[in-house]
This record gives sequence, C-alpha cells and structure tokens, in this order.
Amino acid sequence: MRLCHGTKRKAFKSKRAENRRKEKYMPLLTIENLSLGYDSRAIVENLNFTVNSGDYLCIVGENGSGKTTLMKTLLHLTEPVSGKIIPGDGLKANEIGYLPQQTVIQRDFPASVREIVLSGCVSRSGLRPFYNREEKQLAQENMDRMGISEFADHCYRDLSGGQQQRVLLARALCATRKILLLDEPVSGLDPKAAASMYALIDELNREGITIIMVSHDISAALRYASHILHIGSALFFGTKEEYLRSETGGNFLKQGQEGRWHLVDDESGKAVEAQKTETSGNVEPDKKAAEADEAEPAEKMKKAEQAEVGRPLAFAGRRRAGQ
Repeated sequence: MRLCHGTKRKAFKSKRAENRRKEKYMPLLTIENLSLGYDSRAIVENLNFTVNSGDYLCIVGENGSGKTTLMKTLLHLTEPVSGKIIPGDGLKANEIGYLPQQTVIQRDFPASVREIVLSGCVSRSGLRPFYNREEKQLAQENMDRMGISEFADHCYRDLSGGQQQRVLLARALCATRKILLLDEPVSGLDPKAAASMYALIDELNREGITIIMVSHDISAALRYASHILHIGSALFFGTKEEYLRSETGGNFLKQGQEGRWHLVDDESGKAVEAQKTETSGNVEPDKKAAEADEAEPAEKMKKAEQAEVGRPLAFAGRRRAGQ
C-alpha cells in the first residue's frame, strides 16, 4: 500500500513529535545509592534519583547538609564515597554547564566579558590554542541571549553583580546545550536582579535545557521547579506537588516564619507578600544563609575551588593572543 504525499508528511510529523516526547523523558543523569563525604566518611547516604531531559530540579535542605558537595560530586570535582552517577543520552562530563557560587576573587576577575564567555568553549576546542569562528559565534549568540553584548569589551570586574551572573551564565551555556548546574545563582543579588536571573533560567528551561539548581530560596524553588530533591535530616525526591504533600516538605517549610512569606515579583523585582497556605506553608528565604557556602571541610575543597576559580583566567590568558 502506497502513501500519498500528504499522508507521508503527517506520518513524518507524528514520528517527529513522538521522538520529541521520548527525548523529553530521556534520563540525562541517574544516581544510584550515592553517598557523599570525605575520607570515606559519608555526610549523605543512599541518594537515588533521576534527572530527565527538560527537568527543572531544585536541591534544597538545611545549611551544611551537603548540597554543594552533591553538585561538585556530579561535576566530578569531588569523588563520591560510594554509589554511581550514570550519564544518559550521550552526555559527557565536559558537556555540563556549571555556574558556581562566586568568590571574592571571581568578582574581581581582570578579563573582558568576551574573554570570560569564550572560555566556556574550552572543553569543545581541546588543545587548539585559539578559538575558531564557530566558537566565537556561539559566544556572541550567548551574549546576545543574556543581554550583555554591549558589555563585550568591558572588564568583568567593573560590572554589577547581576551583570556578572549573566556573563557567567553565558559562559556556562557555551559549554552545553543540554544541562546546566547552578549553585545559588542569585546569591548576593538585589531582589530585582534576582528576579531577572530566575526569569532567564526559567526561559532556558522552557527552551529545553535541563536545570539542576541548589537554592536556599524555597519560594523560588516552589515557583519554578518541576522536581525537588531535599537532603539533610531527611531525604526526599519527587515532583514539586509531591514535596508539598510530603512530611519532609511540610516539616522543612514550617521552620520558616509563621503566617507570612515573601516572593519576588518576576516583572517588578519587588518583594511581595502572600498568605501561607495550609498545604505548603512557604518560608522566607534566609539572606545570610543564601550567601553562605555549605559548611564543608576547607582543606578538602581547596583544590577543587582553586581549579574552578583559576580555569577562566588560565584559558582566557592563554588564548587571548589567538583571538
């Protein structure tokens, strides 16, 4: 039986739509019995969860519960005590975009915006001592995407905190088209800049990029996330709705102020109040906690931190002449 041209086209579209649905639910990362810690001493044990393509996963929990340790373990900056991290959909370790918490050294980084963004292409350029046309075009596209093209030749350290975060996000996008890992991306930002950053991240997720974000801002997690991973005194993984109904979620949310909580309006950037519901009972984000890093052994993290801080400087400096 032969199909007419119109029928063939419909069949092709149907097949393409089916493939897109399959891709949406394709596992990018599968975590099996993962234990985190140092010197064979686990601080988090038996983590099991899956991150599918297109998910928006927020990692929440008490201070010092191991959220940043988990992030760095997923990036292979820290070795797990035990368990497996299984990549899917052909995902490679150097194809993960990473936006770390900023340090004082990073905020005072002496390179141009263009150089910082271009350094995100290092993983794809191998040992080649210069950036090719395609990589320069990718950097330009991501600067346009983040609305920072006008600052391309400006020194990074002269930008505001919100502008710097956009630069680092553009850099992370140069490293990946699949998944972004964000560690407290709005830490230290004013409410308007924070709202703008959350809107950008949400837009990227809607475009198909998978998001894994560590956050102390539980109101943002409940607004944007599709899934919640809670680590700390109790472990939980599930959808946002399941978290709100769970005992773990209920107990954590009750630790905040009773009665009222604060959100940041996406458009105005102003704090707005809303009544706490019986189901969720949201908590006002703790500003000091949001600015604090996880309580982890400094000596064990020093090497990984130095590598992450020094990476843009090393590659930007090495390739400056080749641009």
